[in-house]
Amino acid sequence: MLSMGPATRIYVGVGATDMRKGFEGLYGLVRDRLLCEPTSGHLFLFCNGPRNRVKVLFWDGSGLWVCAKRLEKGRFSWPQSGDAQGKVVLSHEELSLLLGGMDLGQVRRKRWYRKVTSEEPTAVKITIPDNKSLVS
Repeated sequence: MLSMGPATRIYVGVGATDMRKGFEGLYGLVRDRLLCEPTSGHLFLFCNGPRNRVKVLFWDGSGLWVCAKRLEKGRFSWPQSGDAQGKVVLSHEELSLLLGGMDLGQVRRKRWYRKVTSEEPTAVKITIPDNKSLVS
């Protein structure tokens, strides 16, 4: 079972990813393109060009998980730009919204107290294809 604690980070690989990639291919993308450690326990999300398929790579401590979702109709509102490595960091809430079909460019986060940890990401501007942006 997948479990995410508050220290689990969620990284999104921006742009299109070849969905034929399996364990080793996604592992290589995380290591080489996102410059992250695939066995860190964080979630790594990838989407195809038409934005109707998503794959998640996750290390649970004993092995890798690859989870996939294919939409029958519609598209994911996938971030198109991120930091220099081409990655975007999402909160747990933003992950739920993204996988639930919500457009993150239309969502506005309310300001409230959130304790920042040393692993907490800095603000990253997410650009959705409609030239809208979200700062997380």
